[in-house]
Amino acid sequence: SPLQTEQHGTKRLEPSSAKTLTDIGIRRIFSSDHDIFRESARKFFQEEVLPFHAEWEKDGQVSRELWEKAGQQGLLGVAIAEKHGGIGADILSSAIVWEEQMYVNCTGPGFILHSDIVMPYIANYGSEEQIKHFIPRMAAGKCIGAIAMTEPGAGSDLQGVRTYAKKDGSDWILNGSKVFITNGWMSDVVIVVAVTDREARSPAHGISLFLVENGTKGFIKGRKLNKIGLKAQDTAELFFEDVRLPASALLGKENKGFYYLMAELPQERLLIADMALASCEFMFEETRNYVRQRKAFGKTIAHLQTVQHKLAEMKTQICVGRAFVDSCLQLHADKRLDSATASMAKYWYVLPVIWDCHLHGLDSNGVGSKNQSYAESQAFVDARVQPIYGGTNEIMKELIARDIVSDK
Repeated sequence: SPLQTEQHGTKRLEPSSAKTLTDIGIRRIFSSDHDIFRESARKFFQEEVLPFHAEWEKDGQVSRELWEKAGQQGLLGVAIAEKHGGIGADILSSAIVWEEQMYVNCTGPGFILHSDIVMPYIANYGSEEQIKHFIPRMAAGKCIGAIAMTEPGAGSDLQGVRTYAKKDGSDWILNGSKVFITNGWMSDVVIVVAVTDREARSPAHGISLFLVENGTKGFIKGRKLNKIGLKAQDTAELFFEDVRLPASALLGKENKGFYYLMAELPQERLLIADMALASCEFMFEETRNYVRQRKAFGKTIAHLQTVQHKLAEMKTQICVGRAFVDSCLQLHADKRLDSATASMAKYWYVLPVIWDCHLHGLDSNGVGSKNQSYAESQAFVDARVQPIYGGTNEIMKELIARDIVSDK
């Protein structure tokens, strides 16, 4: 059943009394009901994900069994309305899931993209039949979702998409290719971004979204890509060769796809920022624990001023970032988050801050952290993609600047 949210700020721990940055109950945007949900999510990731993640990194994907377990635990489609087949909680509850995944440093499960990027498109723009067909199964972990935007020649600039869908009677014929698609290999349904009007007055006016199910003739899954990080998260090439789709595969209205993408991207950018921040909180706690134990010259290195200063910088950056990102989460929960503010969260936190925190953590952990078996080095390489996906940080600066100089 949906979480019943009580008044924010009640029965909270004081931050000064917390032993770690990830203690439950110290953040004012959450209620005690959120805390109960967080305890459940934390237990799931610690028991069902962490012990098996190293093996999944070798396989290049997590198990399908994990997806169904997550569905049974109520961790998929958390913020999707109950009437559609989701859990019916709020976006803050979704944030708990993606934060807890970062707190165990296990980036393999593509739950976040599935639940908070793919499912909202179907819930917000899908027909009643599409919602009934996909959402309940996706919330149960029996249908894995992906979204195919990026192409070999089109990334942050979605107006550069070349994948094309042409009408043939009432059907559509889809041709093109996509790359770097999270959940692509395991996906049961993919939202495909395609051009549907090459004569449109601008590329933005000629893009549509399609739901393509696994097994559709002409839909080919290519390689699982070998990456420097996110090794347990399957990332694939997808090819579409004369894929015939019925009219019912169109998601939303014809030629409105670009507007749907722009409407949903602020949530994607906010969750990337919050994930990056949670990753920094993980790195800080790992580093603090390490320097308290590691000895040099008869003392723990926590007594060295240079190490202390790095920890001070890390915690300050994290606390400042947490205040801003939490304010963005609250704005989003209140349906008041705008694109520029979400872009600021992603730009500010993902590039300079996460990089500083992870580099400080690696430096403090010394030579051992350069070994990939160390959690810190894994977190470092996993974090490298965050300034890129969801729109590069250069694009974020463009969006922020455009908002500043526009005549509102």
